[in-house]
Amino acid sequence: MIPRHAPWEESGEFRIGLRQIPAEAWLEGGEADPAARKDPLLTAHPAAVWAETEGSRPAQAELLDLVSQACGRPIPAEGRPPLLAAARAVADDLCLMERRDGGWRLTALSLCAGSFFTASEVIGRSLAELHGPVTGFRERLLARVTRIFDGLRDDLVLERRNWSVVSAPDLFMPDPAPMRAVITDIDPARAADSLFARVERQTLRRLPATGGVVFTIRVWVDPLSAIAADADRLARFAAAWRTAHPDFRAYKKLELYDDLVARVIDAA
Repeated sequence: MIPRHAPWEESGEFRIGLRQIPAEAWLEGGEADPAARKDPLLTAHPAAVWAETEGSRPAQAELLDLVSQACGRPIPAEGRPPLLAAARAVADDLCLMERRDGGWRLTALSLCAGSFFTASEVIGRSLAELHGPVTGFRERLLARVTRIFDGLRDDLVLERRNWSVVSAPDLFMPDPAPMRAVITDIDPARAADSLFARVERQTLRRLPATGGVVFTIRVWVDPLSAIAADADRLARFAAAWRTAHPDFRAYKKLELYDDLVARVIDAA
């Protein structure tokens, strides 16, 4: 098994890191029936995985049309909010950003693979508020990200990726506390199978008619054993781990895994 994405080979710090991709590569797929995973979460944890603000339905409807085109078939809303209907048809989580009150705000989202946050916690927040936990974001990156949102062309699809290490393979991970609580129980000899590289593949795309921006999140999780199976691949991961920027390490809590990751690296 080869990990689909390896963003640690590109950067061990916070950066925007956007690149243009073809429109046909917008959604990656890779899941036969996303609704089978997402519907039970909506039933059990509705506030964690779904939220919308008043007035967002027109942009939601445009997003549903865009997803229908990407899937090559009409996706009926069937009484659901349009963005929710679209999200049930794709593996990605879908987040809608619109310009309100002088800035870009999150106005609707379906979030079934959120990394340490919930839909109810972030709905209505601005770009600055959404990235508040990221050290230095407001000072170094906020103005650039705002310009990207403002200047995004209708024909442009942008992609970025980030990564972390976690001790559970679950896609739905709204709270890191339970996952981190078991770290000390992991057998170091089994660290390669007990730790996981968690990658978020994100895209940005404008909605031409309403002017909103759709932000997609597709999470991929691979055991570190999939990285350790190839010496060159592991060497690149080890280099990224050892040289990751202190701000990146602090935000991702990488120090929690240092001893176990060292065991994986040294055992190869």
